[in-house]
Amino acid sequence: MDLLTRHETRSLMETQGDHLVSILMPTHRSGPATSQHRLRFKNLLGLAEKRLRDAGLRQPDIDARLEPALALRDDGLFWSHQGRGLAMFLAPGESHLLRLPLTLPELAVVSPRFHVKPLLPLIQSDGSFYLLTVSRKHVRLFQGSRYGLVEMAMENLPGSLGDALRGEDPQRQLQFHTGPQGPGGSRRRAAVFHGHGAGADDMKARTLHYFHKVDAAIRSLLAGEDAPLVVAAVDYLQPLYAEANSYPSLAAWLTGSPGRWSTSQLHRLAWEAVQPVFVEARHQAADRYRQLEGTRLRADTLEVVLPAAHHGRVDSLFVAVGVHRWGRYDAQLGEISLNDQEEPGNEDLLDLAALQTFLNGGTVYAVAPDGMPGSEPLAAILRWEDQP
Repeated sequence: MDLLTRHETRSLMETQGDHLVSILMPTHRSGPATSQHRLRFKNLLGLAEKRLRDAGLRQPDIDARLEPALALRDDGLFWSHQGRGLAMFLAPGESHLLRLPLTLPELAVVSPRFHVKPLLPLIQSDGSFYLLTVSRKHVRLFQGSRYGLVEMAMENLPGSLGDALRGEDPQRQLQFHTGPQGPGGSRRRAAVFHGHGAGADDMKARTLHYFHKVDAAIRSLLAGEDAPLVVAAVDYLQPLYAEANSYPSLAAWLTGSPGRWSTSQLHRLAWEAVQPVFVEARHQAADRYRQLEGTRLRADTLEVVLPAAHHGRVDSLFVAVGVHRWGRYDAQLGEISLNDQEEPGNEDLLDLAALQTFLNGGTVYAVAPDGMPGSEPLAAILRWEDQP
């Protein structure tokens, strides 16, 4: 699985140009359906090629634009290692490939921007979180959503307490283990430390020093992020990590030894911990939208929402996944033209509204059509009224 961060999503959203290609499709990890991956991809490439040709591109230019995708078409090893969805974005001189834990629609889109709305459930405000597993022997950081976990690479992070202390005090070789079993076979909660001249207080200070290094690496990696962080650790390490933590959105703890849990178990426990936070925030936004009925601080038409999103006036936006409104938007003139279907040069205007809201610091909720707070495929809460 590949990592999709808010930074990478922002980069995709900000890319503009002539005839950018977005290819999205559902995939499977195993089973008979995996044999259809290459055929589906080939058909989508054919559709993208036709749309590029209809837009006036010459065949050599089309081949150059699609070359990274064509190279994967017959790569059996690549197609045998998939998640639940595949997304590929192609522009002159660049390509982006993502194997994701999210089931994606089957689409080939050629437009002035990449078609990213189907990816929003992975990074939107009511579904994206981070999971940190902490022990003295190992630390791991995951990006999470309701669909799964993807482990993140962390630079400048000591792999263990021993790594963190190596070279700082070579005279002390410390070893940590839990106490002997108590009555009934249970473990004592207190930790026992052994070392030459080092007691429990010394080890506590060293562990805190280690956790400060872990926190510094996370702070660097997640700079500017505000998604909830879940920390998994045994109970007696939690106060120490809480003392070292500087990430502003530490939302929940999982108590236990994270090394004993599989990735699927970690995901289930972490999602159970943060889901109520997401549900409450989304419900509050939907209730606020309904309470604003009859005011000019809510809108559900492209004619109002698109200019508002472009100028940073959208605070929260609900947008229906799987629904499209093809057309063009001239931001300078504020003019919108709609088409019944995708045509060369147009784009999904619902996707554009979500994109502009996200880029201007608004909250985007990508939901199923029956989860919309109103009857239209978009619903916006505005930060201020438009001046007449």
